[in-house]
Amino acid sequence: MKKVIFAEFGGPDVLHLADAEEPHAGPGQIRVAVRAAGVNPVDWRIREGQSLGAHPTIELPAGVGLDAAGVVDEVGAGAEDIDGVKVGDHVFGEGTDTYAEFAVLSAWARMPEGLTFDEAAGYPSVMETALRIIREVGVQPGQTLLVSGASGGVGSAVLQIARHRGITVIGTAGAANQDYLRSLGALATTYGEGWADRVRRLGRVDAALDLAGSGVIRELVELTGDPQRVISIADLAPALGVRFSGVAGSMPDALAETVDLITRRKLRIPVAKSYTLAEAAAAHADSQAGHTRGRRVLLV
Repeated sequence: MKKVIFAEFGGPDVLHLADAEEPHAGPGQIRVAVRAAGVNPVDWRIREGQSLGAHPTIELPAGVGLDAAGVVDEVGAGAEDIDGVKVGDHVFGEGTDTYAEFAVLSAWARMPEGLTFDEAAGYPSVMETALRIIREVGVQPGQTLLVSGASGGVGSAVLQIARHRGITVIGTAGAANQDYLRSLGALATTYGEGWADRVRRLGRVDAALDLAGSGVIRELVELTGDPQRVISIADLAPALGVRFSGVAGSMPDALAETVDLITRRKLRIPVAKSYTLAEAAAAHADSQAGHTRGRRVLLV
């Protein structure tokens, strides 16, 4: 099979498409013929060799990718007891080395009716992260949450989850994404000089999330008045007592809530751009450049 790998840590150019042995599902796992794989910031952080406490030490050469959507073609021992999964089911979920023609998933859910493979592939890590950081920051219905860097995949999820829960959201993004944020129910403003004053004019801030790592920690603490009311997923060592959230919670629970919200038409995150497996390096470069509206995926 074809699989994207890297033999050394570095920039996007270390990624290349290679022939590899097919993986097989172990106990409690399934294997899918991958149709699409999600591209997430954690993918390129791992590729760069960043130290991420939530992920094991990487042995090179290594594969890439955590999220995928595809067709089940192998069911490991006991996996069918989890939810009756069978060969031929269309599923999405989290596994390892998903930038490949075949991948093993350790957590999955059946794709909701009407969802395409490319749409489904971008949800797992995005939704787990969004649900986790909303919980960790402690924002409650009736309060206001500030989201810095709100137009990407996690931001798009946070805005919609918060709106569904009765939380007001203020989102910052580039000028081109202001209408997009408003379409998701946020009060929108641009980042850049004077952004904190623009936020103040929109109302009181009870909690804040840093999704872009653009050097805004001090302002977020000032706006909330309490570093414990600020969570970052982009700054690995945030200052001023702010917490970094990098340890994942329950992926099965996140997938179940994702299916529920999509089925009830309370959630939709657009695919900003799709790439082939051979274009994985370009997908990483674009992801690192930021300014994404929604998610990026690889089509297999």
